[in-house]
Amino acid sequence: MRFSLRLPLVMIFVVILFTSQETLGVENDLARPNILIVTVDDMNCDSVGAFGCQLAGTTPNIDQLAARGMRYQFAHVQVGNCYPSRNVMFSGRYPHNTGVEGFYQVKEPDYPHLVDVMKAGGYFVGIRGKASHSTPYQPYAWDADLSTIDGKKQDVKNAQSYYVSTRRGIEMAKAAGKPFCLNVNISDPHKPFFGISSKGKLVDDKNVPSHVFDPSEVPIPGFLFDHPDVRLELAHYYSSVRRADDCFAATMKALNESGQANNTVIMFLSDHGMPLPFAKTALWHHSTHTPWIVCWPGVTQPGYVDREHMISAVDLMPTVLEIAGLKAPDGFDGHSFLPTIKRESQDNREAVYKVYNENSGGNRSPMRSVETKKYGYLFNPWVDGKRIFATATKGTLSYRAMQKMAATDPKIAVRLDLFDHGVREELYDYEIDPDALNNLIDDPKYAEVLTKLRGTMRQFMTESKDPVLEVFDQREDDANVTAYVDRVQAVSDERRQKRRKQQPPKSQRKQNTKLFDLQLPESVHRGQAFEVVIDHKLTKKLGQQDFHVTLKDDQGKRIERRVVSASGNGSLKVLFELPTDFESPAILVAAFVGKDYQSNLLHKTNGPVAVAK
Repeated sequence: MRFSLRLPLVMIFVVILFTSQETLGVENDLARPNILIVTVDDMNCDSVGAFGCQLAGTTPNIDQLAARGMRYQFAHVQVGNCYPSRNVMFSGRYPHNTGVEGFYQVKEPDYPHLVDVMKAGGYFVGIRGKASHSTPYQPYAWDADLSTIDGKKQDVKNAQSYYVSTRRGIEMAKAAGKPFCLNVNISDPHKPFFGISSKGKLVDDKNVPSHVFDPSEVPIPGFLFDHPDVRLELAHYYSSVRRADDCFAATMKALNESGQANNTVIMFLSDHGMPLPFAKTALWHHSTHTPWIVCWPGVTQPGYVDREHMISAVDLMPTVLEIAGLKAPDGFDGHSFLPTIKRESQDNREAVYKVYNENSGGNRSPMRSVETKKYGYLFNPWVDGKRIFATATKGTLSYRAMQKMAATDPKIAVRLDLFDHGVREELYDYEIDPDALNNLIDDPKYAEVLTKLRGTMRQFMTESKDPVLEVFDQREDDANVTAYVDRVQAVSDERRQKRRKQQPPKSQRKQNTKLFDLQLPESVHRGQAFEVVIDHKLTKKLGQQDFHVTLKDDQGKRIERRVVSASGNGSLKVLFELPTDFESPAILVAAFVGKDYQSNLLHKTNGPVAVAK
């Protein structure tokens, strides 16, 4: 029996516009949709009005989308932090199958990314924000990075900037004569919150949301506690939620003005939960529960709520490809939930698999979870009685308040100890305890539930080849569990140390964007040679450098690599020849300059180029 996962992601909007063009990879002569993916960063599902927010007025524009479209009651993201979470979305694979388990890029990924497949299908692909978080390596093959417009970097907290970026992306696609696939990533409510610094100090903020909330009116999540500092932080968080809604309204304004709103499918979700203790960088219910909305005029029923199926972030890419009529590559861990969008029943959607490995500082705290509509089981191999949980949420006012209160409040002291030191296994009845306050792991009344969920987790691990399986099967052996976490932490430490040694200074990296350009032919033929031209401008200080040029198929799989050397200013011509039995309808070409990929000075990918029939 197969289960599929859905993760709460920074609210994502997928906008799909229909055209009548034919494109590479389109099946059954289906009309191609335009796709707009919009995410919000660090937003709890229950911060959205349509998903039951207890504070009125947080998301009026997102609520309008929910009223026009459908929403999923049981949608999740896989990971509780943004970099690996977003890679799941755009690969259709769990982090242990992409290599992106933390905040780092992988060398020469051997799996197709959404950008690869959409470009090969004839789409114009653009991104606003989170480019490095959304792709396994950078620069990636986006046709446009809409974070910079006319040479000016856009303010990530400014609503109008999202209007400008979205409008520009749609205009560029129109000029290219292609349908678009745009990913607009809204920064809020990621810290720093509106009007407050990362250290909790009140500051002036030029980007004022359309409504500012007061500490006296905010609801206190059940997983936190009432304290003046918690209320202050939550007030700034909810004001940032409102500002995210303003940014979403600006994005939708650009779409509406384009005249394509009636041809648009919109998906909306968040990358994970709020950046406070017991939410972000964890796998409890609120860590991954995401407000996923789909609005498809003529297909989705306005106001409909799907309470039957569980979907997750790993299903995003397979679903987008099926909606677009593009053939899905092999190797997905997720699968399309398009039938549920059409209000059809779909089997094997009773549980989701959630994973967490590493924070932005490289600290390994591996966790795994299986969640059904009612229960949640968590396995935490990082817990050994000695380790202390490392997470960015410890820098919050709420965590510091918890530390102060623990000295005199025994209940808060227990919560602090759970957060800092954890427990090896957890079991919750989320239907009655969504805040994960009552661990049922030792309750004999839930022994049968526990056995079943352990079995479900093992099945997910086996099917996805999760390396944590080896320690899960010996979870009661403390020495084995500790040794496993020591090993993966050592790998993380070595990777970070190597990256620090190899990375050029920031000032140098800014200059590198003009080191070379990549020129490809308009089309290529099977069995015939073709030329890739590299126009380079290498400074005297750089001397002679190697250019690593890779020919790939339309799914991003390597066909051939050539290494050529050059110095100074000039042009290099690199010859490739396609095999006569080459099957892909298009090719991509990637190139980087430097000794190796990890220390490269600049990387670029161009294409797709059609293979002539």
